This record gives sequence, C-alpha cells and structure tokens, in this order.
Amino acid sequence: MRTAIISDIHSNLTAFEAVLEDIGRQGVDRIICLGDIIGYGPNPVQCVDLVEQRCAWSLLGNHDFGVAYEPSNFNKIAEDAAFWTRRELERHMVDHPEETMRRWNFLHRLRVQVREGGILYVHGSPRRQINEYITPSSPYDDPRMMQSIFNLVDSVCVVGHTHVPGVFTNDLEFYKPGDLPEQAYVITPGQKAIVNPGSVGQPRDLDPRASYAIMETDDTGAPKSFRFLRVEYDIQETVDRIDGITALDSRLGRRLLDGQ
Repeated sequence: MRTAIISDIHSNLTAFEAVLEDIGRQGVDRIICLGDIIGYGPNPVQCVDLVEQRCAWSLLGNHDFGVAYEPSNFNKIAEDAAFWTRRELERHMVDHPEETMRRWNFLHRLRVQVREGGILYVHGSPRRQINEYITPSSPYDDPRMMQSIFNLVDSVCVVGHTHVPGVFTNDLEFYKPGDLPEQAYVITPGQKAIVNPGSVGQPRDLDPRASYAIMETDDTGAPKSFRFLRVEYDIQETVDRIDGITALDSRLGRRLLDGQ
C-alpha cells in the first residue's frame, strides 16, 4: 500500500490544494493527516472540510486542540489566530447549523494517536502526543530525551509538529531528505526510526515549498520506505489572504515566503 502522509496544514488552503493535486499524480491508496489542520492560516473551514473528505483519518494537533478546546501555552500571535479561527468556524452556525456542527464534531473526534501495522502515529511525540517537539538538534542536544522517546517506539513512529521533514534513528542521528538517496528512507530491519513528513502549510526548514511524504508498506502493513516530496504553490496568494484579515498577524504570512 502507498500512503500519502500530510501534516501541519494550518489553514493554508492554497498549499493544501497544491499538495492534493500532486498526491493525485502519485498513485497512492489513501491519505492520512498528522494534525494541525487549522491555526495560523486564512481558510480553516475549507481545510477542515477537505481533510474530512480526502483523508482516511486525522490526528489531533496542538492547534486543533487550541481551537476546539483552549489555546494553552500559545504565544500572542498563535493565540489570536486560534480565537479568530474559532470565530470563523462558528460564524456559519445561523445559516448552516448542520455543516457547522459537523465540523466541530469532526474536530472533537480527532484522536491523539493511531497504531497501524506496527507503526505509531502521533502529532508531537510518543511521550506527549500533542505538543512535544522532536527537533533536528534533539539527538545531539538531549540524547536522554531521545532515548526515552525511542523506548516507546516498537519500530517506526511518524510525527509532525516541528514542520521540518526528516528521519531520526535510534543511533541518535537525524537525516534531512537531502541526505537520503533519492530523498527516500528505506527501513532497515532491527533499526527504529521516527519520520516527520514536514509541513503542508507552514514549512520551517528554509524551503518555502509545501512538504509531505509517501509511505510504502508490505502486505502486512509494515513500513518499507518513506519518500519525501516538495510542492510549489502560490505563496503570495496565502500571504495576501492573511494580510486581509485584521485578526491575523501579518508575520504569519511573511514567514511563509522564506520557509521560516
């Protein structure tokens, strides 16, 4: 089976549609989402609808949680975006109550983890599924943390949250997609790996193109490989949409231009 793995859309409809178009050319069997469908960006309603329609399932990200419940531990810019997103999801209640409730029910049903075929899927980390960051520097800055995380991984764990694509191995190395042959990581028997597909709507690896990954599994559902892909989209269109919403800080748009 070929599974497209997306994460961290962050209400960036233009990027999401470009990624879905690219996925359509890849011959995948399904799409899954690791969370943070909403937050930061200008089109939360459309992004929630597309995830519900196109994805086999989605996880709960910290920004999804912040909108659906409470934006705890957010900075001012993220908190303001979360409250605006909530208002945007609620403003259709009078004219379209059934659609509005369907979206809220969808968000409230999102799970914090999924296990399939020996693979663990979380938004943040196996220790704190919603909001722990595993960054490219973590293996070198905090090897104890990484060891405790890998102790919770049977074979492969797939995460989002940092918006940086790549692979962590249990020998405490991090591989960027550019470090891998043909931007693909092949599973080595006996080695554990944590894979991050990067972000669709808010890349933060200084490459502004949308990022996602395709996972190949065998007949038992066990992972064989992960291939990383980048997709160009009209970034300025998203920037302009953000600039047109007074409740959203313009820096949320500007940073898209450089992938920061």
